[in-house]
Amino acid sequence: MPEMHFSVRWPDNSTSDCYSPSLVVKDYLEVGKSYPVAEFVDRSRTALNIASVRVQQKFGYLCSSAMDQLSQIERTASRFNDEENAVVVIEAFRP
Repeated sequence: MPEMHFSVRWPDNSTSDCYSPSLVVKDYLEVGKSYPVAEFVDRSRTALNIASVRVQQKFGYLCSSAMDQLSQIERTASRFNDEENAVVVIEAFRP
């Protein structure tokens, strides 16, 4: 199963290198595009849940790495709950 990494820039200009066990994240996020933080979290949640289910279909178990990544995204995003107009920029996809 092809995995991928995606780099994001948070509203405070910090960056995160995120992991997906599937290329499905490309269906939900676009390089160069900015998303309001809540929308980024929702899109990431959807993509990473689909990716985890794909792992389950192939190997018989959900992907804990995808769920760990989602938790990390949610924790980081929570720092910006009080910031109006805060956006996350998708900087790159890498294999």
